[in-house]
Amino acid sequence: MIRSHKVMLDADLAVLYGVETKALNRAVRRNLSRFPKDFMFLLTSMEQKVLRCQFGTSNSRRGGRRYLTLAFTEQGVAMLSGILNSPRAVQVNIAIMRAFMRMRQILADHRGLARRLDALERRLTDHDAVLGEQGKEIRAVFNAIQQFLEPPSDERQAIGFKPPKGG
Repeated sequence: MIRSHKVMLDADLAVLYGVETKALNRAVRRNLSRFPKDFMFLLTSMEQKVLRCQFGTSNSRRGGRRYLTLAFTEQGVAMLSGILNSPRAVQVNIAIMRAFMRMRQILADHRGLARRLDALERRLTDHDAVLGEQGKEIRAVFNAIQQFLEPPSDERQAIGFKPPKGG
């Protein structure tokens, strides 16, 4: 997930398609009109730094990547099959499209489950007085399940030493 989009990076796609990253990017740049901003975007230098730290890739001073990474949305990946026209590219593209479809199905199932749990919890609330102590136990189970269904927060604690204030 980058900028709230599910994306695949140019280097990963190049490996899947069996081409060098620079060849994939060259083909994309020759066909830029096929890749509007909602199909593909260039990472910022800050996003690139975060990726480098996350994946441990080398920096450009040591022979690593010299250009910013291209990120492709699902539609951009589909468009790649039109410019990379090899049998492998077609097969890889079919597999990628199926993976994106499966991700959408999983997300839809997740939302459906959350709605059903909400309905059950409302019914439980209606019967709280009758259930007594058992109702509290059931509510604790509901709360635990709902914590798993909530997306993780984007807040991250800073790592490192923090000197005491005023000292």
